[in-house]
Amino acid sequence: MVADNRPGRAEAVVAAVGDPRFSAITLDASDGRAVEAALREHRCGVLFNAVDPRFAMTLFRAALAAGADYLDMAMSLSRPHPERPYELPGVKLGDEQFELDGAWRGAGRLALVGMGVEPGLSDVFARYAADHLFSRIEEIGVRDGANLVVDGYDFAPTFSIWTTIEECLNPPVIWENGGWRTTAPFSEPEVFDFPEGIGPVECVNVEHEEALLIPRWVDAGRVTFKYGLGREFIGVLRTLHKLGLDRTDEVAVGGVRVAPRDVVAACLPDPATLGDRMRGKTCAGTWVRGTGADGGSREVYLYHVVDNEWSMEEYGSQAVVWQTAVCPVVALELVAGGVWKGTGVLGPEAFDAVPFLDLLTEYGSPWGLREGG
Repeated sequence: MVADNRPGRAEAVVAAVGDPRFSAITLDASDGRAVEAALREHRCGVLFNAVDPRFAMTLFRAALAAGADYLDMAMSLSRPHPERPYELPGVKLGDEQFELDGAWRGAGRLALVGMGVEPGLSDVFARYAADHLFSRIEEIGVRDGANLVVDGYDFAPTFSIWTTIEECLNPPVIWENGGWRTTAPFSEPEVFDFPEGIGPVECVNVEHEEALLIPRWVDAGRVTFKYGLGREFIGVLRTLHKLGLDRTDEVAVGGVRVAPRDVVAACLPDPATLGDRMRGKTCAGTWVRGTGADGGSREVYLYHVVDNEWSMEEYGSQAVVWQTAVCPVVALELVAGGVWKGTGVLGPEAFDAVPFLDLLTEYGSPWGLREGG
């Protein structure tokens, strides 16, 4: 059952798929009672949340109430520390979901959170490294970079601008010395050399779920997430912040009330429609440093690269969208087949990485491992 709040959009997706197993309904993700009723009416065994993370808790609670399993690609939102935002965490990403872990376990249901590509596949890489490549891990750093170009636009994000603003302007969280701390947005720049022709990209600290998920299941001295945004993109984000256009609280404009961030999102092209204008590759990956299984020092980068030309030709989807979407599809197959199973609120690190990586490869999208980081 494909659901969307805009009439006709879900129907168009189902028509494009052309599979009689799929059908469509109009449904508002902000209406928890309606979502719960739809889950019951259509006897859905799992709710797959693919909307903005501001709706995560509504859908999360609706699935629990309806007795369904749950999967998302972005966790419940954070709130900065009111007095020391660039030193201490406030409400962290996923905190609201993990608070309900006991309720999910009591109901015997699974909530698999953070299961996109980043977070998601990056966390699977961390689990694989801990189980198969290292005897001791000193540092895990998720590193995301691309050389994608969008023709015809001066500024066109390849992913949801609403989510991008949220994660890039919030204080980044770092796991270090057995606890979490925060830092300033875009801090600690470093140049990371990405594989398969992408090359060196400057990456900066960004708030992301991996730093909150990985330490819960993988023993590591330090965990960070750095994103290759580029100076122009960072400049745009800083300007939006200075003008207050990153705000989510509504303001009065000509007799109506509107959230400035929603206006920004409405003024930019839908990332899903940019595929035929895009060129290049995107890379998601996890860099790990520590002691290898043989007792010597080791450094590796586990990664997944998607070429936009390939994803458009094979699936009609641009690279960033396709890379994000294929991972929960793989995870749902593993859950449905009983390969991945459990109860409570669990991240990708809680499961065996090998079946996931094998199935991802079977989908024709293999992953890679580079020695030396």
